[in-house]
Amino acid sequence: MTAALPTPPEDVLSTLNPDGSRRWLRPRLSQGRFLSARRLVAWVLVALFVALPFVNIAGRPALLFDVLHWRMACFGKLFLPSDTILFAVFLVASIVAIFLLSAVLGRVWCGWGCPQTVYMEFLFRPIERFFDGKPKRGGGLAREASAPRVIAKYLTFAVASMLLANIFLSYFVGVSSLHSWIFESPGRHPSAFFVVALTAALIFFDFVWFREQTCIVACPYGRLQSVLLDRDSLVVSYDAHRGEPRGPVRSARLAVAPEAAPGDCVDCGLCVQTCPTGIDIRGGLRMECIACAQCIDACDAVMDKLKRPSGLIGYSTQARRESRKGRWLRPRVFIYGSVLAAISTLLVVMGAKAQPNDVILLRGLGMPFTVLPNGDIVNPARIKISNRENTDRVYTVEPVDGSARLLLDDEPLRVAADGTLVRAFLIEVPPSVFKNGQSEVKLRVRDGHQFDKQVGYRLLGPQGGGG
Repeated sequence: MTAALPTPPEDVLSTLNPDGSRRWLRPRLSQGRFLSARRLVAWVLVALFVALPFVNIAGRPALLFDVLHWRMACFGKLFLPSDTILFAVFLVASIVAIFLLSAVLGRVWCGWGCPQTVYMEFLFRPIERFFDGKPKRGGGLAREASAPRVIAKYLTFAVASMLLANIFLSYFVGVSSLHSWIFESPGRHPSAFFVVALTAALIFFDFVWFREQTCIVACPYGRLQSVLLDRDSLVVSYDAHRGEPRGPVRSARLAVAPEAAPGDCVDCGLCVQTCPTGIDIRGGLRMECIACAQCIDACDAVMDKLKRPSGLIGYSTQARRESRKGRWLRPRVFIYGSVLAAISTLLVVMGAKAQPNDVILLRGLGMPFTVLPNGDIVNPARIKISNRENTDRVYTVEPVDGSARLLLDDEPLRVAADGTLVRAFLIEVPPSVFKNGQSEVKLRVRDGHQFDKQVGYRLLGPQGGGG
């Protein structure tokens, strides 16, 4: 005889049963003003996600993270690996923006804008409800599972996963490359086919099996909310002063003892049944709450039927729920806002000053220098030119100092639009220019239009030579 498993004293995780098995959540859909607003926001985001790879601005995709060529196109601007500082500033600005958004609006991003929530709640769950029916009030499926319906459901999930995978990859390889991957034989692009299949499989695994556990277990945001939020942050909360004690409305009891009237919460449980992460918001703020407002819509509908004021569950702050005056402007908001404004200003200035062309001089391969029979010193070097323009450019390279001479084949240098060219060349100088084995030379690079830049390069020579 096996011993009974101990029952935990409290909920450890909303997706676990007391015996440790997986608790599958099938939340009821609660119609209401917040669901309508979220649905509109979600489909706008989906439309943008689908359209952006196909929209061209200044001859480039509106958004492209070209991992094959290490470049990024963003709303007409081209960014290259040389823009590391710009990327670092943008990353810092994004982190500070998350801090500020969380301090003011709590986890509103998770419930309204996160792709995990958008596609789970407005694509995959509607597909599931179409085949399985609406969940019963006490849990379980409205229709009995049948093999044809189950197969059709999972085939639809697979098609949706494949479509999302292809659109997602178009942000990294471009629409034209993806088009060839789709319509040509997988044998011609085996690695590309594997990438598409793996991405689709991961999406299928996430939205069909792992589901809300991504928000509860994998995403660190819920665990960070204890330091990102304070008592004045906007969260979904339950008004315990108004709702307690819970209990059904009993008109006979109220007529005899009005003072025994329960609170406004009738303990219907709809706020729990509609929660996509399976929590009871009446127990206080939980890390699993994604601020999706489904419990608000469910509770407001019940309050309307009972002719009671809405807002028993709503967006509020812990300070206001405790009958204290809330504060929008507080030290952390002021600090985050000031830092974000400063970093954003720096980012705009750096972006405005970004040149349409990049020129970098690199040390040549092989021996650092060679002494010619006539005594002149030759240094190998490489020039790397990046053309951010959407048209081809032709560049000339010449020394500023008349004592230096360049040995460069194929001059002038033609660089394709949005392309990068690396060319090796030699710099020949007399030994008199060296001091302690080193010298500095400047090269002038021009494209015949507006680009004209001087780049310095350190030459190496024999110790003690020349000076």
